[in-house]
Amino acid sequence: MFLFEQFAINREGDMDEKQPAPAIRILGIDPGSRITGYGVIDLVGVKPHYVASGCIRTTDGPLEQRLAQIYAGLSEVVGLHRPDAVAIERVFMAKNPDSALKLGQARGTALVCIANHGLNIAEYAARQIKQAVTGQGGADKSQVQHMVTAILQLSSAPQADAADALAIALTHGYAGHGLLAATSKGGRRRSTGRWRL
Repeated sequence: MFLFEQFAINREGDMDEKQPAPAIRILGIDPGSRITGYGVIDLVGVKPHYVASGCIRTTDGPLEQRLAQIYAGLSEVVGLHRPDAVAIERVFMAKNPDSALKLGQARGTALVCIANHGLNIAEYAARQIKQAVTGQGGADKSQVQHMVTAILQLSSAPQADAADALAIALTHGYAGHGLLAATSKGGRRRSTGRWRL
């Protein structure tokens, strides 16, 4: 059995404000063999709105059982939030081959789950995600958390894996509006970008 955590984080400001119907719902996935983060945003034009985020924490046990828990947890997230688009972090080369293999298997499980739900998957490198959200490809997790909190106007910072998943969803939103290429060429995003504060 897996532990499915969904974090209740409110947006700051007037919650009674009427918003137009969402144009696209994006699910971001940060895969891991122990903790898989997920983040869901609605993209209205170029403005992102927070929907949900959380973690799928696997229990101790054989790897195949943990992979089954990741699959079941992501199936539940997809069924609950019904995303239009899904984005995931691309595999990077880790120093520890065993860790890289387990991460690859967790990521593969996520890819199969999403494909079985009939959804397309976009992939982004970790450096590309950090660049899109913070303006620095070498940003650390705390910087990503801070910028995700600011961009989505959250009342508190999401857990690190959930923040990474939200950053992946935001990156896909940028890419869909042609903003990703603009951010990666000049090093820093121009102040005309609508998601930056």
